[in-house]
Amino acid sequence: MSAVRGRIEPDELERLVSGGEVETVITAFPDLYGRLVGKRINARFFLDEIASHGMHVCDYLLACDMEMDPTPGYAFTSWEAGYGDLRAVPDLSSLRWADWLDRTAIVLCDALEEEQDRLIDVAPRSILRRVLDRAAEHGLYAKMGSELEFFLFDDTYREARAQGYRDLRTSQTYVEDYHILSSSYSEPILGEIRRRVDASAIPVEFSKGEWGPGQHEINLRYASALEMADRHVIYKLAAKEIAAAAGSSLTFMAKWHEDHSGNSLHVHVSLWNADDDSCFAGGDDEAETLEGTSIESSPTFRHFLGGLLAHARELALFFAPTVNSYKRYRPGTFAPTGIAWSYDNRTAGFRVVGKGPSLRVECRIPGADANPYLVYAALVAAGLDGIEKGLDPGPAFQGDVYAAEGLPRVPASMTEAVGLLDASAFAREVFGDFVVDHLLHFARSEIAAVDRKVSDTERDRYFERV
Repeated sequence: MSAVRGRIEPDELERLVSGGEVETVITAFPDLYGRLVGKRINARFFLDEIASHGMHVCDYLLACDMEMDPTPGYAFTSWEAGYGDLRAVPDLSSLRWADWLDRTAIVLCDALEEEQDRLIDVAPRSILRRVLDRAAEHGLYAKMGSELEFFLFDDTYREARAQGYRDLRTSQTYVEDYHILSSSYSEPILGEIRRRVDASAIPVEFSKGEWGPGQHEINLRYASALEMADRHVIYKLAAKEIAAAAGSSLTFMAKWHEDHSGNSLHVHVSLWNADDDSCFAGGDDEAETLEGTSIESSPTFRHFLGGLLAHARELALFFAPTVNSYKRYRPGTFAPTGIAWSYDNRTAGFRVVGKGPSLRVECRIPGADANPYLVYAALVAAGLDGIEKGLDPGPAFQGDVYAAEGLPRVPASMTEAVGLLDASAFAREVFGDFVVDHLLHFARSEIAAVDRKVSDTERDRYFERV
């Protein structure tokens, strides 16, 4: 029996399958959007054939759009190349119960080339793995924590689609930030998400009402970076499926309605050594007071923070991957508009929190629509560059970042973010031209797809009056 609640050890799976406790193994990997794609595999066949060798899937899954249309223009694969297979090889350390489903386990995979055991460069899990390997060369190991917000609706997904996503009924009609009474009304669904996710080896800390009507947040326990990214995507899948089973729906869309707050992804990041000691806290012989605060830190922390500030704008596409993402960045909404760091200040893009071993950076720039593998890769890569180059973050910002002048700004649009990434020598050096160009083509294709659509806003403004 696994020592971790909800985890399934590989040798334990044989017993569970033989006893009929597991009949299906969801075998999946994250695509560029962070969605899980893959197959539901008969558990016995998974044990006999898939666990050690992997499964074959079409490589267009890393070169398609939201509608699953094969997108032309990628160097990675194309109609001309025949859209061949890739191998999705299970990472058995990720094997766990999918407790919200009947007699089902779930395992995440690495995407490998068909003919050799080589990670596919453009797969999100590969991108994160390679950055973490680079950190390990420095004796540094990242731990992350995702805080995801979502809106809960009384409409089903089918009803919402039929209505064109208009006139949706949020589960509450007033802002319920921290309200116990109000969140109690949604507890049949929220409680089920907490219980089922926690029983699936994704430890849950708490849920709370958020700063919008029907908006909630469920916080997951932090973990090593790759494990946390896996928890993140499985949690999103489970939350949607649990809500759907209850006749409701929820969205992690960054800005689902212009009149309501956006859905944020606040990412907490810290670095640790091989002995699991914090590299941010600093020992007695190296501790220094962070400028503008009374908090002591190590030089590693200061330089890591310097790297985050230096590269945040050019890596914005990693944090905000859709046209909609940029509509979340509005003053006075708890979504950042200025790139600055401050201690325990929710107006800053980088909020430093904790002290001693709990000292960490909370990046508030990503939305809940972001792909966690890419977010984490960008944060660790930027911080490592700060450490390698000894970058200094300067003093902590004091006051309201929204009202500040002269600060670098979060990009105002996806088009601006694309231009910044395209011109980033740093991103091309760290991730490689092939990966950067793949992500740029993905983003440009997303912009083009949205630009072709005629929106309700356009009809409202122009139908009669132009």
